[in-house]
Amino acid sequence: MTCLIANRRTGASFAAIGLAVALGLGFAASAEAKVLAKVNGVEITDDDVKVALDDIGAGLPQQIQGPEREAYVLDYLIDLKIVARKAEAEKMGDGADFARRMTYQRDKALMEGLLSKVAKEATTDAALKTVYDEAAHAQKPDTEIHARHILVPTEEEAKAALKRVKSGEDFAKVADEVSKDPGSQGGDLGWFTRDRMVPEFAEAAFKLDKGQISDPVKSQFGWHVIQLEDKREKTFPDFDTVKEQVAHYVVQKAQTEQIVKLREGAKIEKTAVPAPAAPDAAAPAVDAKPAPDAKPAAPAAKPAAPETKPVTPAGKAK
Repeated sequence: MTCLIANRRTGASFAAIGLAVALGLGFAASAEAKVLAKVNGVEITDDDVKVALDDIGAGLPQQIQGPEREAYVLDYLIDLKIVARKAEAEKMGDGADFARRMTYQRDKALMEGLLSKVAKEATTDAALKTVYDEAAHAQKPDTEIHARHILVPTEEEAKAALKRVKSGEDFAKVADEVSKDPGSQGGDLGWFTRDRMVPEFAEAAFKLDKGQISDPVKSQFGWHVIQLEDKREKTFPDFDTVKEQVAHYVVQKAQTEQIVKLREGAKIEKTAVPAPAAPDAAAPAVDAKPAPDAKPAAPAAKPAAPETKPVTPAGKAK
């Protein structure tokens, strides 16, 4: 017996399976479906395995792949039907509570199906490219620099470090020896824009020319000696690099607009208002299954150029 019955995640696809099994129904196999097993005369096809994989696939051990993965799911479906028959024999499919749960699962499956359709229709290449172009055109020109620094507690130590590098010692070597910044190797801060650094540091760094070294600069982190490695205009990433991010935005926007439109056209009467949720409680996410490469994302602003994690001159995230 597989271990999936105990740890599977419940989803709309499984609900569809459970409803059919609980009502004593089999799955009508398509003309092309291949019968993989029979349980007390009820066929299980490769189409059934695909449905189950769509539901529980994300929870399967990663080391199980290929034919072994499908065999694992087939065993799960065999267990599912056997256990369901037992539950049915014990009348567990009778009663208002079971019917209510099946109605909920049916509605959820239908909702997911519609939102998946909306996602697929929204994520055409043309639509994604339009959103990308709008975001690219909206980006304002910005300069970014690549710099190194030496961070020490006192001005005297900063002056001593500056004297060493100005006398010809390698900046990265001196940084490794005396800098108190544990987050940068050789004092390297990578590429960054002005807004990602504290004002005092940014003001001094962006005044430098390529290869130039600053006088000691004081910030909340201590005293810095800065070397400018290079300077360039920040460029917007190419379409293929951010295509998935754009798709997430387009899917979320299209699905949200669809739900808002349907709510506006519906007659909704709330006869009782539930108690407000705790401040840290998050609303459940809609588990809609969109088109491939276009999974629903949490509400977000229109995509912008991806950036690396913000850093301070001390090499720590702000």
